[in-house]
Amino acid sequence: MHELCLLHKKLQLGLWGGVRPKDRQLEVRLGRGEQDRLAAARLRYTVFVEEMGGDGPLVDHPNRFEQDRFDPYCDHMILVDTTCDPASLNHVVGVYRLMTEKAAQDVGQFYSEDEYDLAVLKSSGRRLLELGRSCVAKDYRGGQALALLWDGLADFVISHEIEVMFGVASFHGTDIKDFSAPLSHLYYNHLAPMDLRVMAREGVYQRMDLLPEERLDRVAAMRDVPSLMKSYLRLGGFVGDGAFIDHSFNTTDVCLVMDTKRMNAAARARYGRKS
Repeated sequence: MHELCLLHKKLQLGLWGGVRPKDRQLEVRLGRGEQDRLAAARLRYTVFVEEMGGDGPLVDHPNRFEQDRFDPYCDHMILVDTTCDPASLNHVVGVYRLMTEKAAQDVGQFYSEDEYDLAVLKSSGRRLLELGRSCVAKDYRGGQALALLWDGLADFVISHEIEVMFGVASFHGTDIKDFSAPLSHLYYNHLAPMDLRVMAREGVYQRMDLLPEERLDRVAAMRDVPSLMKSYLRLGGFVGDGAFIDHSFNTTDVCLVMDTKRMNAAARARYGRKS
């Protein structure tokens, strides 16, 4: 529990790269009721379908809702703009889907198990939480919204005594050549240790070491890593072995794994002077 409290303090101090906004029009909480559920699904449609070109078997195009079979089993951390009318379904401006082990047991699997073999985590005996479907409305991006969502996530982690968090994060697009440098950089510099090293499943495994390490421009490669991945890595997160090309969602996925004990050791080393 001590490590989780340290993680929470780092979130409150703004060490994710954003700051806690003074504007009280934003609040973060778990979703409750039908309007929250529909508003989160509408936001996900706007980001994942309209912006990124994704699709799925349960996506409701006529009503503009992005949803899947896992949603009813999960908790949904939402960022709410309290100045918006919930009836318009635009009051949810950020969302994180949180899937506990109990939820995974009820639905039969974690979401990312279609892409990654999670046996090393599931056999560890540690408390797991899968993070997914995270997005922020376009007009609210830039640091503050995501920092608030992470603050809410920290409360959830503490209250559920979570030890390991994981989930897929994505590059936008499916042409692997476009991501050869950042994927190679992630593989050579941020590969998870063996006790956390999930692996893309056989048959969908895409190598990440696409360029020789000596040819990499590390600064340029890191610049091409999506900002959400960078934030996880700054706290000491790792990537699993292998990428997954998701043609239905028009993304190239990697699996990020965060151990709260290792995360805090890395954060102390990197942010000690700030804290």
